[in-house]
Amino acid sequence: MTKDMFIEQAAGRAEADLRIDNAMVADVFSGEFFPSSVSVGQGRILGFSRLPAREVVDAGGAYLLPGFIDGHVHIESSMLCPARFAELVLPRGTTTVIADPHEIANVKGAEGIRYMLEASRGLPLDVRIMLPSCVPALPIEDAGAVLAAADLAALSDDEKVAGLGEMMNVQGVLSGEPDVLEKIRGARARGRRVDGHSPGLTGAGLDIYSAAGVGTDHECTTVEELRDRIRRGMYVLLREGSASRDLLRLLPCVTPENSRRCLFCTDDRQPADILERGHMDSHLRIAVAAGLDAMSAIRMATLNAAECYGLRDRGAIAPGLRADLVLVDDLRDFQPLRVWTGGCLAAENGVMKTPLSSLDPGELRHSVNLAPLPEQPFILRLSSGAASRKVRVISLLPHSLVTECREREVQVDSDGVFELSRNPGMLKIAVLERHHAGGKIGVGLLDGSYGLSGGAIATSVAHDSHNIVVAGDDDADMKLAVEELARIGGGVVMASRGKVLDSLPLPIGGLMSDKPAAEVADALRRLLGLARAHYHISADADAFMTLSFLALPVIPHLKITARGLFDVDAFRFVSVEL
Repeated sequence: MTKDMFIEQAAGRAEADLRIDNAMVADVFSGEFFPSSVSVGQGRILGFSRLPAREVVDAGGAYLLPGFIDGHVHIESSMLCPARFAELVLPRGTTTVIADPHEIANVKGAEGIRYMLEASRGLPLDVRIMLPSCVPALPIEDAGAVLAAADLAALSDDEKVAGLGEMMNVQGVLSGEPDVLEKIRGARARGRRVDGHSPGLTGAGLDIYSAAGVGTDHECTTVEELRDRIRRGMYVLLREGSASRDLLRLLPCVTPENSRRCLFCTDDRQPADILERGHMDSHLRIAVAAGLDAMSAIRMATLNAAECYGLRDRGAIAPGLRADLVLVDDLRDFQPLRVWTGGCLAAENGVMKTPLSSLDPGELRHSVNLAPLPEQPFILRLSSGAASRKVRVISLLPHSLVTECREREVQVDSDGVFELSRNPGMLKIAVLERHHAGGKIGVGLLDGSYGLSGGAIATSVAHDSHNIVVAGDDDADMKLAVEELARIGGGVVMASRGKVLDSLPLPIGGLMSDKPAAEVADALRRLLGLARAHYHISADADAFMTLSFLALPVIPHLKITARGLFDVDAFRFVSVEL
């Protein structure tokens, strides 16, 4: 009978693969730190004995923590393919991510999900997939695909699938739409988590939403929303992304009594932001600096997330669990010295040990299918007969995905046409359908809260349907930026005074690059520098991510799609003119 090598190593009858000595081990079960050795074999933790081992590492009194888990992330928002994303976050101590690929799914449907599954397989970063529940995000959107419950069921048996992604169709849940509920029931029947997305939902509506089986929410922006969800047995994911930074707002509500229902997530964070601020390690730094005790913060980055998503083999340092480990210098900076995944050294002192190979995306490189543009694609005609008109205008809130609907009086010509030259400080914003060459173009107005002047910016990263969104103070520059975007296969384009100033190609679905993270981040920094210096975009807005979320009609209050302005609160399209 063949001997079990794991047991042989645990008993000391065979050499362990690795032993880490002189570490202060984080015991997330008891809430203590204790000095010990940790032995590893077969990718799992053997125990705390000083077993004979082929490799011995002296931790020098540093803290040994479980590998960090990002509870909700869209890898596509890093603008990197899975392999390049892994190279970016592993040196920061993140060893597992719960990824919702609804960005690429909204572009390429099941083909996009299969790409993310296959591109993530075999990476040292463990990527668990939440099947996108809302493709499109709402029935009123023009996405590249439509995924019904049966389409998701065909993907559900993959071992990498962890549950159902964020249920943004809140109205569908509350009204009992059959396909929406079938998706939830399908995930629940397999014992998997259903993620939520319910900004502003309270009272009886929240009761129905949670009773239907939705178990998490990462859209809380107030302590009241956090309390409401925890009272209903939901987990709350404290988000700190590039555009939406809710962590400091929510931390005052985290207590010893409710902290076990809280975990961390990034949701959407760009590569330059990760290189500069970090990933889960930055959440730990922020939380501890704000007064949260280190052990509670560590649990939120490890054990809580593992329990939330049913990952019973990780989240703690204990015999039998997966050897995902992070050695950090202290409990203030949480600077990773070494990172192990499955017992193998993945990164040391912020550098990957070996580069990772990426999967060829094939047809995903051809995703921009834009109808020929008319001569004046962004003309905005209001009623004639008076020199001014009252209009609805999108207005931004600092560091938030929530927008306001403002009323403004604007000047028009004798035919009722809105002209930017007559309305200084105002911008046009437009969304163009780019999946099926349908020719739909929605045009609206954006006030000075975005701050752009002297040109136009266009991007194919436009949540969640990822049509093309463009904003500017000159129609010709807007058209030029869109045409260049189609030529390069998606990404970001900046145009001014009839010239393309710069661009960032994102050829995989118009969302991602297979270039190294540092190269993409450098390009993004360059573009962000232009956004500030040339376009004078407000420091309160992440120029590109803010723009991309203006096309997301599931977050209040006023957004724009390829079909026009959408009032999220009233759940209906509205005209620009009041």
